[in-house]
Amino acid sequence: MTKKFLLFDNDGVLVETENWYYEANVIALAEIDIELTFDVYMEIMARGGTAWEIAKAQNISQSVIDVQRTRRDVYYREFIKNEYIEIDGVIDTLQELKKEYKMGIITTSRRVDFDLIHNNRDIIKFMDFSLCVEEYPRAKPYPDPYLAGMKKFSATRNECLVIEDSQRGLNSAVNAKIECAIVKNNFTLTHDFSKATYKIEKFSDLIRLLKN
Repeated sequence: MTKKFLLFDNDGVLVETENWYYEANVIALAEIDIELTFDVYMEIMARGGTAWEIAKAQNISQSVIDVQRTRRDVYYREFIKNEYIEIDGVIDTLQELKKEYKMGIITTSRRVDFDLIHNNRDIIKFMDFSLCVEEYPRAKPYPDPYLAGMKKFSATRNECLVIEDSQRGLNSAVNAKIECAIVKNNFTLTHDFSKATYKIEKFSDLIRLLKN
């Protein structure tokens, strides 16, 4: 595989945060008597929706939703500050990949959350840049995030590989016409990855994949 640039999703690929974001949404919605089941959340996330559509469908006012979203953000930040979110093999693999590839992170996280996640971790030092949701026009599954990453590198599509773990992220890469490798993540097992160019069991398998 002749690639020069690697574009990584963040949540679920480099750090295990997706389950904590789900839990934060569950708690915030439960406070207004709305149950968010895992299956419903997975369906919403796969297509790039928001858990708050459920509140809107039940005629909860926007002002109440705004308050609860803010509370959700507080819960999430507490989780990512205090819970274990490391993924085995990530640092060692990035260290190896850095010898041959330029790398960037393309995430739908807000910058404030992204910085909190990476504040005391070594992942960022291997990256040439990171792009958060405020830094491109439309979020995944639109192509904008990965097109922005490609532009940062002044790269062609064929020179890039996207590494994702979600259907929404895969669709973003497909819409940008960039090849995508899906890393297995138990949180997103129900997603449709039929459009993925490659599928790997764990992050460290990237080294072997790129050598093929």
